Amino acid sequence: MLNLAVLLEDSAREHPARDAVVCENIRLTYGDLDASANRVANLLTGLGIGPGDKIVLACPNVPSFPAVYYGALKAGAVVVPINILLKSEEIAYHLADSEAKAFFCFEGSEELPIGEHGLEAFADVDECAYFFSAAADPMAAHSVLPGVTSLGEALRAQPPTFDTEATRPGDTAVILYTSGTTGKPKGAELTHANLVLNARLFDVMYADHPHDVHLVTLPLFHTFAQTIQMNAGFYKRATLVLQPRFTAADTLRLMQAEDVTFFAGVPTMYWDLLGADDSGVDLDRIRSTLRYAVAGGAPLPMEVLTGFEAKYGVPVLEGYGLSETSPVVAFNRHDRPSRPGSVGLPVWGVEVRIVDEERNDVGPGDPGELLVRGHGVMKGYYRRPDETASALRDGWLHTGDIARRDADGYLYIVDRKKDLIIRGGYNVYPREVEEVVMGHPDVSLAAVVGVPHPRHGEEVKVFVIREPGSTLGELELVTWCRTRLGGHKYPRHVEFRDDLPRNATGKILKRALT
Repeated sequence: MLNLAVLLEDSAREHPARDAVVCENIRLTYGDLDASANRVANLLTGLGIGPGDKIVLACPNVPSFPAVYYGALKAGAVVVPINILLKSEEIAYHLADSEAKAFFCFEGSEELPIGEHGLEAFADVDECAYFFSAAADPMAAHSVLPGVTSLGEALRAQPPTFDTEATRPGDTAVILYTSGTTGKPKGAELTHANLVLNARLFDVMYADHPHDVHLVTLPLFHTFAQTIQMNAGFYKRATLVLQPRFTAADTLRLMQAEDVTFFAGVPTMYWDLLGADDSGVDLDRIRSTLRYAVAGGAPLPMEVLTGFEAKYGVPVLEGYGLSETSPVVAFNRHDRPSRPGSVGLPVWGVEVRIVDEERNDVGPGDPGELLVRGHGVMKGYYRRPDETASALRDGWLHTGDIARRDADGYLYIVDRKKDLIIRGGYNVYPREVEEVVMGHPDVSLAAVVGVPHPRHGEEVKVFVIREPGSTLGELELVTWCRTRLGGHKYPRHVEFRDDLPRNATGKILKRALT
């Protein structure tokens, strides 16, 4: 028997009075949270929902998320977390594609206005028979959307104890839907063993500490925060400080108020924090408690990494992972030399290859597609045998990412294969160009994309946010790049903007840039 919910249950048995989650004025102990999860499990089993049934969860970073997540797992059900920003038709797609039996949604509040989900769009989703609306506190009474049951009211009638289902290691625990940049989103099936083993990597990735405090500002519906902070945090008896919506000011306030020891973010969050007004916080106190800053989700520009380390006095450890790998593949560990710009070494139990188009291994320093195998690799894409067969070949997951490896085995992510720009037959990797652009003292943030060109096929274009007060012009920036990049690589087009589009996890949406 192996059930992912054991991560919460073991900590609740050992430290029932320790704060498990904190969200502004809500503080739930491990005992409180485990009891709420038990009530959710009792609610589901009472409705006839059990092993293998799919439960869709749309909720921001509030205590209701882990209560429903682990409650569903206790019942043997499969959790399907989805982006809270999805529209009605998109939610209906996820409900139908996952064959969901129940949908738990966050109704919203004055502070966190999610808005109505448009339940009429779900009318054709026959499998999904139960809709529950949650407040920030899973037991709280609140107003309810028409046609939806209040989670708080439903849980009050349920007992706070439950005998967790004896799921098998290979049973699906969570289905994570990909972003769908190349078509309809598809669900990666992750097993209880996948996710438990990934959470336990915390033991080797970081130095032990009697009581870590995680600031969780990345969305819990995303694999990064879900495994690296929630599952791993509960495994280590940590306290999770939940930040429903990221702003640099709130992040600094919470770091100081809660004595945060562990922060994880995507590059744009580090960029925001680097430029944040820190006049209202005690930076020395933040520096004294913060043990680790972890970056992932996209390559972190060197200028941002070194600037953040200097300002906040903490090393930034970069790693790499995918939804399909539960997610951690490689990481810069605390007990080995860190190499800025690298995503580190493959973690315990994971093997990688870097191959050319014919799947031949390339030499050190040469770029190629990254292949992965190990304990974190998914079972496959739910109800998509052809796409599963394409992604999983001979036991190796084809990531679609371009990487290189140095002589010591450290990995460097060059770029996404789909982001590759082919100009006049030559490969241009946007990240390489972005690093050069970011090296200009008047550039604050940059994103490079390929745009159509009648002769070359594609041309290199860069979108730039200037440093405050800068008057940097296009010609000056192009000249800067031209002296530092090959003739096929430097950008011919520059567009200055005040902001760049981001997705719900904070990553720059390159497909929205043209």
